[in-house]
Amino acid sequence: TTWILQEQFCIYFKKLSSNSFIYLLLYVDDMLIAAADIYEINQLKALLSSEFEMKDLGAAKKILGMEIQRNRGAGKLFLTQARYVQKVLQRFDMWDAKPVSTPLAVHFKLSASLSPQSTDEEVYMSRVPYSSAVGSLMYAMVCTRPDISQAVSVVSRYMSNPGKVHWQAVKWIFRYLKGTVNTCLEFGRNSDILSGYVDSDFAGDLDRRRSLTGYVFSVGGCAVSWKATLQPTVALSTTETEFMAATEAVKEAMWLRGLLGELSLGHKETIIYCDSQSAIHLAKNPVFHARTKHIQLRYHFIRELLNGGTLSLKKIRGTENIADMLTKIVTTEKLRLCIASVGLRN
Repeated sequence: TTWILQEQFCIYFKKLSSNSFIYLLLYVDDMLIAAADIYEINQLKALLSSEFEMKDLGAAKKILGMEIQRNRGAGKLFLTQARYVQKVLQRFDMWDAKPVSTPLAVHFKLSASLSPQSTDEEVYMSRVPYSSAVGSLMYAMVCTRPDISQAVSVVSRYMSNPGKVHWQAVKWIFRYLKGTVNTCLEFGRNSDILSGYVDSDFAGDLDRRRSLTGYVFSVGGCAVSWKATLQPTVALSTTETEFMAATEAVKEAMWLRGLLGELSLGHKETIIYCDSQSAIHLAKNPVFHARTKHIQLRYHFIRELLNGGTLSLKKIRGTENIADMLTKIVTTEKLRLCIASVGLRN
């Protein structure tokens, strides 16, 4: 019997034995097949070829702009977008730019007030490919580069009316990519334990004072899911901001647990690390206070899951929270810690 995963409709799998599966990943007309036994892979390819015309490209080397590299002796697999990043840098005349060590610098205080204030600046910016550049950065960020998530989240807010300073920030991100072209995600034969980190930046949006949520989940020490996004409503305190971020992280954790469970990689508990003791206390404490009455729905959702024994929120020091790179501009040293902790290698 062949099943389609309920958590991800592009994945099909078949159980071959008590501990052996074959997986088929489908995206439009691109297909990946994975199994422990090459014989089973060849059997499936022969079956598919008998039903429709199919071109066998051999061992997967590239999918959706991501290059797949292997070191079978060391049991390593790498996902990289080095060629894509190089082409993007060349396209926007940034290949010869001087590299920088962080995706953004603290002197960038971006807001809508930096949009064009004169006709000359409007004319200048009309010739700048801002939207195209940010779109190119987004694709790298979504696929293999969680380290640029916060920076891309910030510059993407000004797509409709960017100014010169916004464009300078985009070029700064390009300069960071120039120095990290060969950065890749490194997957190894480690444990299949799912863990996550979550953080927020209270009122970091200078225009509407919304806060930024950031989370990253890893399996076996390598990032598999990450996000940096503005919260939909204005938070009234740092506790509320952190709690809203934790809620989003819990929702993602539940989806990932469902996916891993269907792949027969489920386990008892997923730990999400958070550096806000007050948010953790709010998630566990059944008593509502006057200042938190308005977030009762989120409270009930996250508390029910935490009491179920499948998820837990644990306190971590701010200096050790690797989700920091998803919510704020961090130092070079902190960035190195964060990217190493999520399986990014250069």
